[in-house]
Amino acid sequence: MNHLPRSLQARVILRSFLVQGSWNYETLLGTGFAFTMLPVLRYLYPEDGAALRAAVARHTTVFNCHPYLATVALGAVTRLETEAVDPSMVERFKSALRSSLGSLGDQLVWGAWRPASALLGVVLVLTGLAWWVGVLVFLVVYNLLHLGLRIWGWRVGTHSGLEVGRALRDLPLQPLARRTADVGAVLGGAALVLAAAPAAPDPDGLAVVALAAALGFLLGSRTRKLFAGVVGAVWILAIFSGWIR
Repeated sequence: MNHLPRSLQARVILRSFLVQGSWNYETLLGTGFAFTMLPVLRYLYPEDGAALRAAVARHTTVFNCHPYLATVALGAVTRLETEAVDPSMVERFKSALRSSLGSLGDQLVWGAWRPASALLGVVLVLTGLAWWVGVLVFLVVYNLLHLGLRIWGWRVGTHSGLEVGRALRDLPLQPLARRTADVGAVLGGAALVLAAAPAAPDPDGLAVVALAAALGFLLGSRTRKLFAGVVGAVWILAIFSGWIR
């Protein structure tokens, strides 16, 4: 893959930020995948318009994965295209990657890194720092992983090709997700303590905070809608209690 110009590889990575731009129920990320692959396909078929159109059409079929890990599939498929692998094998390969990249990204990013990054910002604000400091820290910490995953994914995909599944199994992404979730739990506890501290002299306020913490502990593993509804009800009760006082 070293023969691909660096500028071309950079264009693919930049286009990956728009991979969800044409998401639809028919092809999911399929058209976005083809759009992101387009610089590579134009490089491989510079003078054969029919071959280029056929290659683009092949990659507009159904595909889906976590958007931040799409570069893993893009890099691997780019390698297969440069090696002229049979299109039917490329399609089967893409189908095999869909679920693994989707579940891995959901666990690491949505389930662990994003909540931990947000809680870090909340804790900083609750300690007395300006609100914009918490927002800035959240954006920096969150995007360290976000941007790193896109660049890393392209490198792993282009280097591994058909062996990308084995490469993903050998990398400590799932342990990272578990450790990040543990850090998020600690930050959540810290945020609870810091939020409850001002209410300590007020029995009513402290009771509301304790109720919210207990319900969060009991219902944290349930559906998001139920959890959000209960927490919203507790907040309304707290506001109403403050208004009565």
